[in-house]
Amino acid sequence: MEGDVMIAAYFPLYSLRIPSRNNDAPEQEKKMRFFFKNYQLILAFTFAIEEINKNPHLLHNLTLGFDLCNFQFRIWNELSSAIFCLFGKNNTLNYTCMGHSKYTAVLTGPSPIRSAQLGTLLNLYRFPQLSFGPFDQDLGDHDEFPALYQMTRKDTSMATAIVSLLLHFRWNWVGLLTLKDENGLQILPELKEEMAKNRVCVDFELELPNNIIFHKTKFKAFIAKVNKSSANVFIIYGDNDYLLVLQLVIRGKIFILNSKWDLTMSGYFFLLGSSQVPLIFSHHHPDVSGFTDFVKAVNPSKYPGDSFLAHLWFVSFNCSDSESDCVTWENCLHGASLDLLPRHVLDMTLSVDSYNIYNAVYAVAHALHEMLLHQTEVQTMGNRKGKVPSPAQMHPFIKNIQFQNPAGDQVVLDEKRKLEAEYDIVNIWNFPQGLLQEVKVGKFSPYTHQLSLSEEMIQWTIASTETPHSVCSVSCGSGFRKAPQEGKAACCFDCAPCSENEMANGTDMEQCVKCPDHQYANTQRNQCLPRSASFLAYGEPLGMALACMALGLSTLTAAVLGVFVKHHNTPIVKANNQALSYILLISLIFCSLCSLLFIGRPNTVTCILQQTTFGVAFTVAISAVLAKTVTVVLAFKVTSPGRRMRWLLVSGAPNFIIPICTLIQMTLCGIWLGTSPPFIDTDTYSEHGHLIILCNKGSLTAFYCVLGYLGSLALASFTVAFLARKLPDTFNEAKFLTFSMLVFCSVWLTFLPVYHSAKGKVMVAMEVFSILASSAGLLGCIFVPKCYIILIKPDRNVLHGVRDKTHIHRNTDFLERRH
Repeated sequence: MEGDVMIAAYFPLYSLRIPSRNNDAPEQEKKMRFFFKNYQLILAFTFAIEEINKNPHLLHNLTLGFDLCNFQFRIWNELSSAIFCLFGKNNTLNYTCMGHSKYTAVLTGPSPIRSAQLGTLLNLYRFPQLSFGPFDQDLGDHDEFPALYQMTRKDTSMATAIVSLLLHFRWNWVGLLTLKDENGLQILPELKEEMAKNRVCVDFELELPNNIIFHKTKFKAFIAKVNKSSANVFIIYGDNDYLLVLQLVIRGKIFILNSKWDLTMSGYFFLLGSSQVPLIFSHHHPDVSGFTDFVKAVNPSKYPGDSFLAHLWFVSFNCSDSESDCVTWENCLHGASLDLLPRHVLDMTLSVDSYNIYNAVYAVAHALHEMLLHQTEVQTMGNRKGKVPSPAQMHPFIKNIQFQNPAGDQVVLDEKRKLEAEYDIVNIWNFPQGLLQEVKVGKFSPYTHQLSLSEEMIQWTIASTETPHSVCSVSCGSGFRKAPQEGKAACCFDCAPCSENEMANGTDMEQCVKCPDHQYANTQRNQCLPRSASFLAYGEPLGMALACMALGLSTLTAAVLGVFVKHHNTPIVKANNQALSYILLISLIFCSLCSLLFIGRPNTVTCILQQTTFGVAFTVAISAVLAKTVTVVLAFKVTSPGRRMRWLLVSGAPNFIIPICTLIQMTLCGIWLGTSPPFIDTDTYSEHGHLIILCNKGSLTAFYCVLGYLGSLALASFTVAFLARKLPDTFNEAKFLTFSMLVFCSVWLTFLPVYHSAKGKVMVAMEVFSILASSAGLLGCIFVPKCYIILIKPDRNVLHGVRDKTHIHRNTDFLERRH
């Protein structure tokens, strides 16, 4: 297409061909084939130039034109064709190159490698080179490529976009494959940092040279590493040649590809590994109005010089051969149009590369327009009509150009001011007969960091519709926490159940959450439930039984006291100090009744009274037993010949034992209450699902001091009674006192280990039972035998002596006179 200002373009319209099994095929056909799908690049180029030439606001006196130069696959042919195209020798395919250089700018792409190879040549002659391929770090080096401008936006948010996709599908176990180039060196740290922040682990990481297939040792190690990997998702950052190699050795994996990929260039190879699932991050762009209508109107008659279009038309619409060299288009399918072609042959939707070409043409037009306006201000343009502007003059204007294209998109060529790219997520659908279809399944915005995805649109494999998994370890469900595996990545873990009273209500929780004291974890350990308050209540069987025992024992003790009061004049009651017997029985009543303080819902008053009442009541009881024992011993000691201790008994010294011992115990209790008194406490461990309310003793030391003091009194009573057990007398109760103290000590010695091992209500019940058992022991051992004589054997309740033991009679008479 001719114009006042010409733009040269290098498009990949041919691709390497897989060697054919047909040995009779022409040699050229075996090596190369025309890519119909890439003809869209020419259509976008033509559409942009025609749209600009029709725009009255751009290039008022000039028109744009273009030439397409042959794209060779050998570096020497590529450079030579560029020289011939730019400087005069006709090497184009059915396009005319003038004998002198009339080009203002050159479009190259999409391969960064091809752009770099041509950039070295174009820079020598200061040709503005606009690369429409993906952004490349190497091409951004203005020291090496000062005349090169990249049309696409930077992939600033590529790492964030890829990790967002991984998190959406819960893929946390991936392989990383990158090229050893500037792009790989830049994206790899960003990607690994973003993955580390979101706890995505790398199974393996490989940086490979582009020609790895020629290094047999490295290539074998690479294949072994890939096949050994348990990851089902591979993040691949490279170019198309790299993809061809990977598809030959990797099977059944999910490829997450960067925007550099062009699967139309490797479609045949892609079919060899059809079990792979590619998800491609492609730059998002708006729709260009009028492009579809333009493509529908394109035909060979409208563009007779377009040999590519003629080839496409002839092959696609069953045009019949003609005897002449010229093709008669009337022999083709009637009403043929490019929009009738399948999308895998020619896509009516503008591709990313085509959109970048569209913007590149507009960038040249706007830069040229700015340059002409600048020249108009400096000098008149009348003598410059028809003269092609110098390419070198275009650089300052192209570099600083910023405009809004007809689609409403901002275009900036200055890399420092470039906007971030938004991404469309594209999936490749496989169809029979080798057909491929690119389908947009999602989008990622770098400004909001939001990923939107239509999972139902993704074709995973032909045989499956379920989303694949790529994890090192299966997720831990509710009730379990992650336990890291030693020496492995953080994504590799075992699932450990939560401990008692801990729960995990989510998946893959690092730690279980402890339930509050008023709640407990259910058996599944996935939620906390409220605890029901529990205590040794009167309504439950254990509490009711203990309360009945306490009331029954106190009633029985009161009955014994009544019997003794009624028969207070009988010898058996009057013997061994009648007043001490009454004190002992009354104290035993209080001992039995104090156990009721341990039953029922605890409160501050009952918690304080429990231990103090228990300690004082039993101190009175044990000290009364001690006083009775001392009285018996003194009675026999002072009446023996030669003894001078009669005044101890006459003075009533044994009666002071009770107040003295009780005062000491009350002092201990006072110190206990003053320093660390008992208080209401809760027990959340003894019974599952219950909050046991009980009294905390405050100071265990004080509690054991009170208990130890009782034990020392009991031990003293036991010792004195044991020594007096063989003193002869009809009503000598020393043996019964000895046995009662033995029972008392046995009960509380048994109580201590059981009390320490018991928890919750059982601990309280054990203390109540020990109180009742020791009270019953004292009552039974001391008073039951006497009641038996009083009620059952009254004939024995008389004063008589032992023959020839007159001093014994005097002892009895003395005791009776004391009372």
